[in-house]
Amino acid sequence: MEYKHLGRSGVKVSRLCLGTMNFGPQTSEQDSFALMDRALELGINFFDTANVYGWKLGEGWTEQIIGRWFAQGGGRREKVVLATKVYGRMGEWPNQSRLSAIHIKRACEDSLRRLRTDWIDVYQMHHIDRETSWDEIWQAMEQLVREGKVVYVGSSNFSGWHLAQAQETARSRHFLGLVSEQSLYNLNERTIELEVIPACEAYGIGLIPWSPLGRGLLAGVLQSDNIGRRADADLKQEVVKSRPKLEAYEGLCAGISESPATVALAWLLHQRAVTSPIIGPRTMEQLEGAMRALSLSLSSDILKQLDELFPGPGGAAPESYAW
Repeated sequence: MEYKHLGRSGVKVSRLCLGTMNFGPQTSEQDSFALMDRALELGINFFDTANVYGWKLGEGWTEQIIGRWFAQGGGRREKVVLATKVYGRMGEWPNQSRLSAIHIKRACEDSLRRLRTDWIDVYQMHHIDRETSWDEIWQAMEQLVREGKVVYVGSSNFSGWHLAQAQETARSRHFLGLVSEQSLYNLNERTIELEVIPACEAYGIGLIPWSPLGRGLLAGVLQSDNIGRRADADLKQEVVKSRPKLEAYEGLCAGISESPATVALAWLLHQRAVTSPIIGPRTMEQLEGAMRALSLSLSSDILKQLDELFPGPGGAAPESYAW
């Protein structure tokens, strides 16, 4: 396993991050335990979750599963760089969501209890909160760091200007600020190349792409009986609209004797801003299959063909759209 610094921080994380969103709703607790054990055996030390995962309001079902896994001991907690999130609704009352100082404090303590740990390695804001000032947010995060409950702070689904705003405010407070950003990024969804990636590079923020297979669109969807994980109407419509492109993509993958999912993951690993794509295996077979991407080197010709099939926005803004 190869490891990489998470942004400008000193901590090193595996080039693949184990996403746990399926633990509970899609994957049983016993199978989730087996997946986490196998991930450690494979050298994956970066686990990502969120307090809302499990999708039972206020229960933190997925965090509870991870907590019971940690409780088995054997150095499990010490080996893992643990990332969870705050923002989503955890109850019906007005201060049980978003990024007010009171919710950040309570949500962190609740996550620590469910995860059966004394600290969170990367505490991530799951979304931007336009109703709360950055001074309030950073004051709350600084307090958690002082108390030893949080080590690093990250973000998710931020735009480039949100990253800049967050970092400049943190700098004025002499605080480290963000070390990571989780964004939607894959061959078919490349909008963040406009401004998010340049901001990450400028501020030393590690990029953690989520949905690396585009909800299954890039995983050999034309050969599958079940289109995508949820097989939703939007994805089915996207398959119909993109069929010629997908046929060419799957043909290219077949030509180099690699699965589409492996190529999609490998493409992300070839992008210089990317730290660790998040993989969300439901089964052991999916976890083992993702490992192949770590050793797949895509030639410049293949990368060029992929860019032609899935053109991005044209590079960073404003050059991508201005003269």
